[in-house]
Parts: sequence; C-alpha cells; structure tokens
Amino acid sequence: MAEPSWQELLRLRLSERNAKQNAFASIIEQYRRLAQQTKLLKERNASLLKAVGSVRANPSSSTVHVPGTAPSEDNPVRAAYMASLESQISSLRDELATVYKTQGQNAQRLLAMNETLREKEEASRIETENLRKAREEVAHLRRKVDQHAELMAEKDRTAQILHDEINTLQLELGQIDERNQTLTRDNAKLLQRWLDDKQAQANKMNEANDFYEDMRSRHQAVLNWRDGGDGKPASGNGTSLSGNGVKEGETVEETLTDGTKLQGETSLDQTPNG
Repeated sequence: MAEPSWQELLRLRLSERNAKQNAFASIIEQYRRLAQQTKLLKERNASLLKAVGSVRANPSSSTVHVPGTAPSEDNPVRAAYMASLESQISSLRDELATVYKTQGQNAQRLLAMNETLREKEEASRIETENLRKAREEVAHLRRKVDQHAELMAEKDRTAQILHDEINTLQLELGQIDERNQTLTRDNAKLLQRWLDDKQAQANKMNEANDFYEDMRSRHQAVLNWRDGGDGKPASGNGTSLSGNGVKEGETVEETLTDGTKLQGETSLDQTPNG
C-alpha cells in the first residue's frame, strides 16, 4: 500500500474537520432562526404594549376600562394580544419540539458518525500495523536480496578464478601432452636404435661364430691331412702347408667385417680357441 502524499493527507484532514464542524450546522441554523423569531416576537410585543398604553392614555377610546369586569371584556386589545401570544407560544413550542427532535436526530447521527469514525480509526490502525509489517518484511527481503547479491558476486569471483585455473591447467596439460608425445617419439627412436644396435651385434656375433666354425673346420682338415700324410716328405724346403696354403707355424691373420683382426698360428699346439 503506497503512502499518501502530503497534499492528499492535508485534503483528508480538511475534509474530516469540515465534517466535524458541519455536524451541528442544522442545529445552529435552527437556533439562529429561533433567535430571529424571538427577536421579531419581542418587537411585536413591544409594539402591542405600546398600543395598549396609548389606548389607556386616550379617554375617548371606545374601549373604556370598567372596574370589576374581566380583562378580556374591558380591554379587547389586550385579549387579542394574549391570544396572539398564546398562539405564538404554541408555535414556539412546536418549533422547539421540532428543534429537540432535530437535535435528537443530530445526536443519533453524531453517535453514528462517532462509531463510523471509531471503525475508521480502527481500520486505519490495522492498516498502519499492516503497513509497518509490510515495510519490515520489505526491509528483510531487501537485506536477503543484498546478501544473495553478495553471495552471487562471491560465487562469480570464485567461478572466474576456477575458470582461470582451468585454462592454466589446460595449457599445462597441453604442454605435458606435447612433451609426452615428444618423449614417446624419442623413446621409439631410441628403442629402434637400440634394437638396430642389438641386431647388428647379433649379426656380428653370428659372423664371428661362422668364422670360428670355418677356422675350426680348416684346422681339423689340416690335422687330418697331417695325420694322413705322416712319413711323407713335403715338397719344397720341408715346410708343410695347410689346406689354405699356409705354412705350418705361420701366423694367420683374418680381418672380420667390422674391422676386427683375428690372428692365429697353424701350429699343432694351438687350440681352436687360441
């Protein structure tokens, strides 16, 4: 409920004042009319009394006062005056009764208006209390709204911080993924190189074994040949040759594929392992 402006409040108070002042306007008007009528009657009575006095002072008047007679018989003016006064008194009594009746009605109206005023004041008090409660509730809701606004602002700040941290972590994760991919490629290259190196070493070992087997077979052939030709002089200067055309006691030098030189003598005392 909106609070009335000061112009509306002033208008309402002036209307209440006018209603209170006009509550007795009819009674005041009746008393004013009664006062005016009373004044007119007093003036009329004064004029009649003056006329009676002038009649009494004039002996040639047709109305002669006779002692012992009734006032109405010896003074018709006074009798008329008394009748007029009685009629005026009766009318005044009727008017007074009307005034009392109007006053009673006004009193009832005043009581009804007082009751209405009391009800209006009670309704106004209730509305004022409701307005006070509504204002307190509005203030409480405003405080809650301010608290919610502060909470939402704090959540927004926290969300912004978390968003920044997430972006930073995503960048770091991207760098780590890229580093892992680089390391994976490097590891694959190193593993391939290691495998190639081991394959080369295995190939060299196989070649060395083949060469050893070949030399062993040759040595065995030489031994077999020597055992088979025992007691037969060798041609030339008495130096025996191996199956390879190598003289006995001559150093045999062989170069492997990797540049390693193997030396051996065809001496009968040398084993295949040197």
